[in-house]
Amino acid sequence: MRALAIANQKGGVGKTTTAINLGTALAATGKHVLIFDTDPQANASTGIDVRPDNDTVTSYDVLVGAQPVAKAVLPTKVPNLWIVPGHVNLSGVEMELMGTQGAQFRLRDALSAFRASSEIKFDYVLIDCPPSLNVLTVNALTAADAVLVPLQAEYFALEGLAQLNATINAVKQNLNPALEIQGVVLTMYDKRTALSDQVAQEVRTHFPDKVYETVIPRNVRVSEAPSHGLPAIIYDQNAAGSKAYIRLAKELIERERGVQAA
Repeated sequence: MRALAIANQKGGVGKTTTAINLGTALAATGKHVLIFDTDPQANASTGIDVRPDNDTVTSYDVLVGAQPVAKAVLPTKVPNLWIVPGHVNLSGVEMELMGTQGAQFRLRDALSAFRASSEIKFDYVLIDCPPSLNVLTVNALTAADAVLVPLQAEYFALEGLAQLNATINAVKQNLNPALEIQGVVLTMYDKRTALSDQVAQEVRTHFPDKVYETVIPRNVRVSEAPSHGLPAIIYDQNAAGSKAYIRLAKELIERERGVQAA
C-alpha cells in the first residue's frame, strides 16, 4: 500500500479535484484506492457524495486516536474506491493535539496498523491535504511514502513550490527520512496563454525529473462535477479534464513501477 500525500499549501490549485479524479482513474484500472480526507472543508468527501452524519466515524476520530482507520473507511459509488471522510472538527485538531506526545505521527501509526490488518489490500492511499502547513499536513507528510504536488500554471506557482519543497525537506530531515516528491502535476493549464507555457517550462527546468507530461487543462465540466457529487471522470468521461486525469493515472502507475523496481 503506497501512501501519497496530495499537498500544496496554496489553496485553489486542484488538490481535492486531483484526489477525487486520480483516485477514480486509478480505481478504473482495477487498483484498490482509499482517499483519506484531512481537510476540515471535507470537499473530497462531498465531491463523491459522501456526507458524514453525527454517527459517522471520520478522519478526525482517527487523528485524535478515538477510532482506528478501519472503522472510518466508507465505500463510494465508484467501484474499487473508498474514502475516510473529512469533518469540520478537523479545524480544531491543532489545538487538541498541541503538546501531546507523538502528535506528528498519529496518521502514520494509524495507517501502519490499518495496512497490517485491513481485509482489503489497498494499492494506494491518497491523502487530501488542507491548503496550509499545519499539523494536518505535517501528519500527512509524515505518513506518506511520497508527495504528489498539484501546481497551478500561474505566476506565483514556483514561489509556492519552493516553500512546499522546504517543508518537505524539513519533514524528511526530522520526521520521515524516506519522503520524496513523487511528482508535480500542472493544473488549470490554459494552452491559449503564454503564461501557462512559461510556468510549465520553468517548473520543468527546476524539477526536470518530477513534472508529469500530462497537464490538467482548465475545464468547466471538471468544475461542475462536484456539485453533482460525482468525479468528473464519471460526470463526463469525454471532457478534456477527465481524459487528462485518466492519462495522469496511467503515467503515475508507470512511474510507481519504476520506484518499485528500484
